Amino acid sequence: MPEPAAAVMTRPEPQPAVRSEPQAVAPPAPPPAPPDDSQNRIAELRVSGHLMTLDRGLFCVFQTPGSPQPDATSGLPGVRVSQAPGVAGRPEAVSISTFRQDGWLNGTAALVRVAEGPAQVLVTVYQSPRHGPEMAPRLQVLRLSGDAAAAAQAAAQAQGAAPQPAPAAAPQPEPEVVAHVQRTGDVGTQLGEWLGARGSKSWIEGFAVRPREGVAPEDIEYQAVLGRGWLSPWVEGGKFCGSRGMALPLLGIKIRLKGAAAKNWRCTYEATFVDGSTAGPVGAEEACESESFAALEAFRIELRRREEAPASERQPAAGTRPARPGRSGRAARTGGNR
Repeated sequence: MPEPAAAVMTRPEPQPAVRSEPQAVAPPAPPPAPPDDSQNRIAELRVSGHLMTLDRGLFCVFQTPGSPQPDATSGLPGVRVSQAPGVAGRPEAVSISTFRQDGWLNGTAALVRVAEGPAQVLVTVYQSPRHGPEMAPRLQVLRLSGDAAAAAQAAAQAQGAAPQPAPAAAPQPEPEVVAHVQRTGDVGTQLGEWLGARGSKSWIEGFAVRPREGVAPEDIEYQAVLGRGWLSPWVEGGKFCGSRGMALPLLGIKIRLKGAAAKNWRCTYEATFVDGSTAGPVGAEEACESESFAALEAFRIELRRREEAPASERQPAAGTRPARPGRSGRAARTGGNR
């Protein structure tokens, strides 16, 4: 019998040891560093300053309706009114009061009182760099108090006789209506005559009315139209309403009679405007303004005794006159400013 084959034992070849190397774990990434905004911490603003020369009196500086609204975050554009540097500012002669404690005019106004004129104030406008010129606030300066006697005297001298009048020449009467006209200055005339040059395209910046007889100064009052639905406070006869030399045009006028004058006299007025439009004649307490709200160029005021006016033109005293047909919209727009 064949011998059984010997069992061959095979030893497995040693395998190289496999070493498990620890895997390097990347540390968590740090949070991203905030962007370097050092260049954005200082913003350059567009700043413009204006020196205004004011005569003696009380003035109100405010933004006209329709001016750009300030940004809710930055508050720009913004306006400040302050005393001017140098001798012209004269802090002892000028006092400025603002409705906001921080001095900004945004949405409010500033009152400027000049005790000894003329004196200067500084109006500074601050705008964001992205704001164009059309975003600059539009300002209006309104004279709240001041006597027009000096203006009337100057106008009388300007319209008086020649420097060497003939002995028989009659003296020129004192003007009953005085206005400050752009690039011209103070001019005056009598009631019933045009004041300002029609067709000249030169606007009127302020005016005063003082009838010589029949109507006492305290029985006539007037307002300036400053914008759509915006009127100045009522000004008593003989006092100046508006501004001088500030390139701020009036947009119309409004006049009313009181007391005995309202019972005995009838007041009408009409106007022309720099865009060629006309308005009036209108009756007392009606705003004489153009539909486009163009600047006032010339106007005429008439006072007539009621018994002298034609029956068709007679009207009851102020406060009892019924509304004129077709003017209800304008009456509604201006009625709240009376």
